[in-house]
Amino acid sequence: MMTSMGKCADAMLDPLFIQEGDEGYRNPTELKMSQIVLPCHANHCGELSVGQLLKWMDSTACLSAERHAGCTCVTASVDDIHFEHTIGVGKVVNIIAKVNRAFTSSMEVGILVNCEDLYTDRQWKVCHAFATFVARRTEAGKVQLKQVLPRTQTEQMEYSLAAERRRMRLIHAEIINDLLSSSTAQLGEFQEFQGAVPAERTRVESVELVLPPHANHQVSTFGGQIMAWMENVATIAASRLCKAHPTLRSIDMFHFRGPSHIGDRLVLKAIVNNSFKHSMEVGVCAEAYQGGEPLRHINSAFMTFEVLDADRKPCTIPRIRPEPVDGKRRYQEAVARKKIRLDRKYIISCKQTEVPLSVPWDPSNQMYLSFNNVTALKLMDTRNNWVLTSEKNKVRLYTLEENHVLCFKVEMHVSVPAEQTFHLLSDLRRRKEWDRIYEECEVIIQADEEDTLYRVATTSVSKGGKGQDFILLASRRKPCDARDPYLIALRSVTLPTHLPTEDYTRGEVLCAGFSIWEESSAVTKITYYNQATPGVLPYISTDIAGLSSSFSSIFSACRDFLEANKDSPAALPPPAL
Repeated sequence: MMTSMGKCADAMLDPLFIQEGDEGYRNPTELKMSQIVLPCHANHCGELSVGQLLKWMDSTACLSAERHAGCTCVTASVDDIHFEHTIGVGKVVNIIAKVNRAFTSSMEVGILVNCEDLYTDRQWKVCHAFATFVARRTEAGKVQLKQVLPRTQTEQMEYSLAAERRRMRLIHAEIINDLLSSSTAQLGEFQEFQGAVPAERTRVESVELVLPPHANHQVSTFGGQIMAWMENVATIAASRLCKAHPTLRSIDMFHFRGPSHIGDRLVLKAIVNNSFKHSMEVGVCAEAYQGGEPLRHINSAFMTFEVLDADRKPCTIPRIRPEPVDGKRRYQEAVARKKIRLDRKYIISCKQTEVPLSVPWDPSNQMYLSFNNVTALKLMDTRNNWVLTSEKNKVRLYTLEENHVLCFKVEMHVSVPAEQTFHLLSDLRRRKEWDRIYEECEVIIQADEEDTLYRVATTSVSKGGKGQDFILLASRRKPCDARDPYLIALRSVTLPTHLPTEDYTRGEVLCAGFSIWEESSAVTKITYYNQATPGVLPYISTDIAGLSSSFSSIFSACRDFLEANKDSPAALPPPAL
């Protein structure tokens, strides 16, 4: 009997699976909000207040979450938000929110914000965000959310990527703390700048009373309202430094640490942690109390501001002089966070075609490289326009060409349980047992249980020529639930300890790996993907042209290897360094 995992793998063949562009279909959780920007929504520059925009975004996303959950939901966290444009008075803000995936009691909601000019019919993107909402416990007990059933390729893609984004959220705080502690030690003393502004001059503290209009019908304060108040004090702090009106460019990922209710006094504090040439980081904290009780920490956030001139170009920001001890700590941590933001923007935010083939690997960007590695493979796995090129010995070769990029996939079934298949294929050191192209494979770094760096040496394509070697990051993922595959994602990275040598031509892999679907307890569907790069294409070009079937013999050998080892104990990875 086919499991739900196998059913998901064949979802695109299901008659209920909707083709993109079908105007008769609309996601049942999708909600839209349109608001015209009035003077009361704007600052003195005639631009929509980001705080107001955050309130609208949170309201739309919350209603989408509640439509799916059938009960009250609260905002748990919001991922990084980058605001690409400001919005002027008279423009229309269009917000679309829909649930991408539901877990046990939480769900990810995707939010897209566009701006519309009513006079020219022109529209442009303002920002794209992902928020996590938690369904509130009902009188009957704990909430068990129903699953989201993706019906289009886009929905299938977001559903798949939501699991990877959730994984990053769960480890985000721990990773950031580790990076800050390790990075701060390497930053040394802060640099003194002549005429620097004392950080204390930017400190802001404000109190707000939570009234019924600020809360939902369960008397919990709207997350968007708290974010709006936080943005307000952060803007004041930034203005005190630059003596001008600052523009909020981004908000780092943040989590609501506790609830706030009607009657709370919300104390909001902000200070400029550090300023750089064209930007500044403002730290904001929200705490709540009622009566004589101690302050409860509700939320902390880091916001990045710029100041734009008349031509919308960034201006130079005055330097900051931090206060002793805590001020210096915040100053140095802001430098570390700036590096982390650049890593995130460089590795995650870029389109796949914009990321260099080999990105430098180090512990500070491991989380983002791993995320990008798995995300790229998942994107290939959700595409449904592959063309069957050839089939031999029950091994199928497919190709896909988009935007001058050639991808190929190899598909087959094996009579081996999916988990055992995953363990056997995860250890690249064993690949030379079935892939004649692999000559050598050694572990360079075992970063953790999920990420390993290998050096792989392959045979020469031409007789008497040099072989190639690759420095590969292998990222393993077990299914989040029964609707996910096992994944082994591969991509090239660079290491200063393993530079190219004269003996080998350094090859590069942009995106490759295995997607492993359990179709029954004894039958597994394996799909191998590869985005053909100059280093990979020579090994497969004759197969794609129909002049060879070497792929068939290699993957038939893979099937024999798996079935011969289906009862062998799984090899343990080397200890993490």
